[in-house]
Amino acid sequence: MTEYFLLNYADEQGAARAGIKVGDKIVDIEKGLAATGKSAALGGADARSTMAILGAWDKAEPALEALAAAASDQKLLGGASKPLAGAKLMAPLLYPSGIFCAAANFTDHMREMSGREPPDKTKTRPYFFPKTIAHSIIGPEDPIRLPKVSKQVDWEAEVGVVIGKPARNVSEADAMNYVAGYTIMNDLSLRDLGSRTDWNFRVDWFQHKCFDGSAPLGPWIAPAKSIKDPYKLAMKLWVNKELMQDSSTSFMHFDIAEQISYLSERLTLRPGDIISTGTPSGVGRPRGIFLKPGDEVTIEVEGIGRLHNPVVQGE
Repeated sequence: MTEYFLLNYADEQGAARAGIKVGDKIVDIEKGLAATGKSAALGGADARSTMAILGAWDKAEPALEALAAAASDQKLLGGASKPLAGAKLMAPLLYPSGIFCAAANFTDHMREMSGREPPDKTKTRPYFFPKTIAHSIIGPEDPIRLPKVSKQVDWEAEVGVVIGKPARNVSEADAMNYVAGYTIMNDLSLRDLGSRTDWNFRVDWFQHKCFDGSAPLGPWIAPAKSIKDPYKLAMKLWVNKELMQDSSTSFMHFDIAEQISYLSERLTLRPGDIISTGTPSGVGRPRGIFLKPGDEVTIEVEGIGRLHNPVVQGE
């Protein structure tokens, strides 16, 4: 299979268009399918939309594989192909129906934040919180805008699991069949707003995790087929040139299948939904280091790619 990644890029008017990255080129999916005589391959799904493509993933996946294989034929694709360099990439998913974030799900991160050992998996279940969609997602190179209400904005490099078909009451044994691919998410956190002393309920996930631009996402989606073992992926995060997180998905406590099964017992996971699977050790809070204007955050996950965002002061 020719390696490819599913993405969104901005056209001349700034509108999002679905494409695939093949090598150093972007192939526009709608135009590429038309050029290869395969416009009907998605069964009527909108080839301009990554969300629509994921909604027809059983048909779309073989069509994208064929399009990736044809990407070397510039004569065939013509105007459907353009250089990756200079293209404006957008978040690969702009408006998914859900972002579900696993809290404290990496054992090395549990230890650095609390000093406690991981809980017994036979006696507990995964722990999740949601992020707001339209407010949170920003794409590659979009600025992280530090909200004035917080002085402790922290980073969290995470692997995002992208769902490829509706999942309800899914068994752990079958759960990985619902994964379309993987992306990178930065689960930005306001550490000084995570708890309340003025209210009967002390934990405040809304203040802690939901603010404008709190979920940088991208740069694209790696198809699940291209990731041989999602539990052996190196994860690194730099603030400027300083390596802050240097770990691996091997520290994941509840694995992806367990997370999918747990969530699907409570709601229907939909195509394009993102399960952000937790962060490893190396966040800023234990060291008293937080993001400031002028910083740059770069996350790299093996087999997926590199996500970069500058940091500016917000409102």
